[in-house]
Amino acid sequence: MVIRLNPRTNHLLAALPPEEWARWQPQLEVVTLSLGEVLYESGATLSHVYFPTNAIVSLLYVLENGASAEIAVVGNEGIVGISLFMGGESTPSRAVVQSAGTAFRLKSQLIKEEFNRPPVLHLLLRYTQALITQMAQTAVCNRHHSLDQQLCRWLLLSLDRLQGDELVMTQELISNMLGVRREGVTESALKLQKAELIRYARGHITVIDRPGIEKLSCECYAVVKKEYDRLLPNIEAV
Repeated sequence: MVIRLNPRTNHLLAALPPEEWARWQPQLEVVTLSLGEVLYESGATLSHVYFPTNAIVSLLYVLENGASAEIAVVGNEGIVGISLFMGGESTPSRAVVQSAGTAFRLKSQLIKEEFNRPPVLHLLLRYTQALITQMAQTAVCNRHHSLDQQLCRWLLLSLDRLQGDELVMTQELISNMLGVRREGVTESALKLQKAELIRYARGHITVIDRPGIEKLSCECYAVVKKEYDRLLPNIEAV
């Protein structure tokens, strides 16, 4: 079956000037991303960068004992694999599909060549700064805020990268993302459901009161969103 999807539903691809887009378009390959799929492992050489359209990819830092915690999420606003154009061929993080969907990918050599062109350079550097802000704020949040607040932040960041108000996500996967025990996620999710902020059943989380989630979340979500809006103010899906 042929997948028909507009690559420019990814905001970075939509922001490419016409000349750059004309060069990129024939090189982009559409791929289906399955829930839990690993796009690259810690320390592995990256062969492609990915531009999600309706999928979300979680970047996880993995410890020697196998424990992991999420450091950032990437969806239709961005790109997975920044180490390729930032001077490295690999990264200590793991990229795992958090929400299934589709993406477009570009070969590593092509993105490195394109990074030398000023329009692409400036766009990707601004995005990278926004991503670094998300990573830093996630570290602060995990250290200083409650699990309830962390879960709300995570839900809001995920919703911003999807169309709609539903996530397909198991509690086990959420616990791996947040680096906490599954029982803690269960308790926090039940609190949100009891407060009628979300509906959770069989791996499906539906946010039914986003303003309520935003009110309960810590300031970390707002800090990250503000920085993305500041650095990438003109990037919108086509």
